[in-house]
Amino acid sequence: MFKNWDWDKIGIGASLACAIHCALLPLFFSTLPLFGINILHNFQFEFGMILLSFGIGAYSLYHGYKKHHHSFKPIVLFSLGIALMFSRMIFREAELILLFPAAFFIIIAHINNHNSCRMHNHAHADDCDH
Repeated sequence: MFKNWDWDKIGIGASLACAIHCALLPLFFSTLPLFGINILHNFQFEFGMILLSFGIGAYSLYHGYKKHHHSFKPIVLFSLGIALMFSRMIFREAELILLFPAAFFIIIAHINNHNSCRMHNHAHADDCDH
């Protein structure tokens, strides 16, 4: 069932949803603390979402690397984006400064992986075991 899923498209969609969530949610839910509800800046929720994004992205990029293009570029871009996402959780005062480059690098990594997979289709190198 999972073999036919396009994990790059899922990763791009998840990254875009995360960026929209982080940019628009404060506008819509700025009144929730008045009612005692705090979902903004919830460390556990944000950490869980980043881990979920990391899991989907890592699987997608590993699959593309191993089965298609053998390029480290998407992995490096993705790692930079995830590192910026985690940094954003630590350095709250620079949250917006770190958020947009983080989402940008993650999206670009998935787009690069997707395009490289389509361009190379099924490249073989010395390290192929399939």
